[in-house]
Amino acid sequence: MNTFFKGTLLLAVAAFAGECIEFLVNMVLARELGENGLGMYMSILPTIFLVVLLASFELPISISKFIAEKDKKYHQSMLNHVIKLTVIFTAVLMPLAMLIMPFLTVFDQYHPYLRWVVIAFIPIVSFSSITRGFFMGKNQMGKIATYNFLRKLVQLLFLVFLYQFFQFDTKTSVFIAFCTLIGSEVVVFLYLLHMFIIQFQQVKKEPSERMSGKTVRHSLMAVSIPTTAMRVFHALTHAIEPFLIKAALLQAGVSGGVATEHFGMLAGIAMTIGFFPAFIAHSFLIMLIPTVSKAYADKDNQKLQILLQQVFKVTILYGIPAVTLFYFFAEPITRTFFHSPDAAVYLQMLWPFFLLHYFIIPMQAFLIGIGLMKEALYHFVWSTVVSFSVIYVLGSLHTFQMDGVIIGMNAGAVVLYLMHYLTICKKIGVTILLAPIKRFH
Repeated sequence: MNTFFKGTLLLAVAAFAGECIEFLVNMVLARELGENGLGMYMSILPTIFLVVLLASFELPISISKFIAEKDKKYHQSMLNHVIKLTVIFTAVLMPLAMLIMPFLTVFDQYHPYLRWVVIAFIPIVSFSSITRGFFMGKNQMGKIATYNFLRKLVQLLFLVFLYQFFQFDTKTSVFIAFCTLIGSEVVVFLYLLHMFIIQFQQVKKEPSERMSGKTVRHSLMAVSIPTTAMRVFHALTHAIEPFLIKAALLQAGVSGGVATEHFGMLAGIAMTIGFFPAFIAHSFLIMLIPTVSKAYADKDNQKLQILLQQVFKVTILYGIPAVTLFYFFAEPITRTFFHSPDAAVYLQMLWPFFLLHYFIIPMQAFLIGIGLMKEALYHFVWSTVVSFSVIYVLGSLHTFQMDGVIIGMNAGAVVLYLMHYLTICKKIGVTILLAPIKRFH
């Protein structure tokens, strides 16, 4: 347990520094792109993340789970098989992307080279996933922490340099912003690849046993397929959400330009501020997947119960003060850091959404660790149905508009939290008050 919290603390410290840099990145973007440019950036970002998600195929999660559960004598064989699998997967995905990307209309209003930059990014993501999954499974969180921090630092340096010394129009500025994001990933991938090669040479020197490619593929796909389906669904809904919100606002009588600006304030400012403390939740997620997987494989029910209780206690300790601060100081925060006091009301109204997601993020790791990936997917589907329905119905009413959109987002978070929480409690044998139940399910 001490190792778990030491690793979490290391990740949290690095993530805090990274989030501070991310905050500066969004400040630079908000000032350089303007509300309309920021709206364009935030609108296409989920679509690009969907491509990245497909390229990764959730290998960091499946590899880390495999390594945590299996004896180290099988690691060399697994890595050999997964490298071959990734080469084949990338060789198939690249031509598909080249065929499909030119026909995606969502890129039409952006720089014409943006499509090709995203396609070139696919192999970097695929092979970076192997290295991240290996280090996560080995509990070498220092390397993961360094990766997360350097990625954001390099992006900030690229942004400041390019925007400081060059002048661009809005469309080119948005393109440059994405290039810095992708460029930072390339730089830190080289770091991870170097460290992975060193570690892989050590693994080769250890006693090993061969596993069949079929066994490795089955173990990885059992996690990657449902988890990728869940993440793809999540990414698709995030890609659709900007257009759904804009459609609802247009139906309510808001002009297209104003709708884009409102979404920019919601996604680029309110969400940036509200999810700032979530670096702790994401640190828990990274540590929990291998830890919960190992404990569940060992049928250590007591450890799972204690982990859930302690994660919830820590989340309460930082989550409630964070959303309280955002609620009462929303206007000074948005005005000081983003020069957009109009976004303050969105930050205030979204406090349930932020607080519940501080709990939801580590609960996702629990569901993955105890093998309930399909259940997690169903939860996302139902919560999204509720959220999108309320967003469109209320958001399209002239009396609600953005208020209706935010009510829908909060409603979806409530549904997702309750479904995750009740499922985990039942599976690991605790009551809804986290009191242990004697019988293990």
